[in-house]
Amino acid sequence: MKVLVTGAKGQLGQDVVSLFQQQQHDVWGMTRNELDITDQEQCISKISEIQPDVIVHCAAYTAVDQAETDEDQAYAVNAVGTRNLAVAAEQFGSKLCYISTDYVFDGQASKPYTEYDNTNPTGVYGKSKRAGEWLVQNLSSKFFIVRTSWVFGLHGNNFVKTMLKLAQERSQLKVVHDQIGSPTYTADLAEFILQLVSTEKYGIYHASNAGVCSWFEFAKAIFEERGINITVDPCTTEEFPRPAPRPKYSVMDHLSIRTNGFEDMRHWRDALRDFLAKLG
Repeated sequence: MKVLVTGAKGQLGQDVVSLFQQQQHDVWGMTRNELDITDQEQCISKISEIQPDVIVHCAAYTAVDQAETDEDQAYAVNAVGTRNLAVAAEQFGSKLCYISTDYVFDGQASKPYTEYDNTNPTGVYGKSKRAGEWLVQNLSSKFFIVRTSWVFGLHGNNFVKTMLKLAQERSQLKVVHDQIGSPTYTADLAEFILQLVSTEKYGIYHASNAGVCSWFEFAKAIFEERGINITVDPCTTEEFPRPAPRPKYSVMDHLSIRTNGFEDMRHWRDALRDFLAKLG
């Protein structure tokens, strides 16, 4: 396959590029400098030149708190940029895989969200990502929307790396226990994306590692796996006010993975163990 990857220097993008290359696909990894997705003419020209079979759209505005005051830029990237790729993909017959987020839900549920539950994002980041989904669904006839959550990987910053860094500086930490979700290892997510885009099983997918935890439980697991002796105390979201609202409960049911015959991703704890071994 000829594959164009946006956000190729991002946490997920780097894993997608390297995995697809290992599997002998022709990969064009695009950074912001090589493809400005907010420029429609540039998108059409680049996709016309490459004629990819698949576009894996990992590029996004992900600064959740900053988005609250930088609304135009969040929408320019997450909505307009995604529309530009959807239009170009449709023009040249490419499949489009858009990476979305658990933030499209309000977090008020008490059981896992399926792909067909109503979305209700509360912050600018979630709303702009949902706008991207809507545009993909309406402008592309060959699309995959992959919603994921709590992402960690070897590249870039993430919760696991932050916890390990803080453990070097402190003997005691407070971590929120009233936000519940599922961690996702980028290497596992990239594997799923590779399987998915090789098919014509279009639609919306929830893809995270199996299992559920709070951030507090996730932090404790990180230190246990690393053998780090540190006191971790649970606290509430209210004790750590942030500009953007966080979903309290963003566990996603993998209904589409099951009903389309894909193998589900392994438990997050196994993925964490594997990641820490690679991190060294």
